Amino acid sequence: ADLLLHVVDISHPQFEDHIASVNQILDEIESADKPVLMVFNKIDAYTPEAYDEEDLMVERTAAHYSLDEWKKTWMSRTNGDSIFISAINKGNMEAFRKKVYERVREIHITRFPYNSFLYPEYEEYTEE
Repeated sequence: ADLLLHVVDISHPQFEDHIASVNQILDEIESADKPVLMVFNKIDAYTPEAYDEEDLMVERTAAHYSLDEWKKTWMSRTNGDSIFISAINKGNMEAFRKKVYERVREIHITRFPYNSFLYPEYEEYTEE
């Protein structure tokens, strides 16, 4: 594959464990070096656990992170190779399509001689 799309259910409480499991399997099958785009789905269903800042007995954990905090965290961890969508509501789907197109285009340009006919900019491609 030119690009692996790692789709993650961000609404699942153990989604980070799921990511670690997939990464371990990719390592075992010697595919950990493949380009990966992390696709965090179900942003419409994500709800952080309630957190009271004044309650000194409860430590703030990842379960309390807002969606914006997760976006910042994963954009940093993946060097921008992640996107947050809601497939059921079609939320952020145009940005998802654009990101996939641009990543595949980038990979192909490094492998094959550049040809603007084969690899137009995303905006040019979608005008047709």
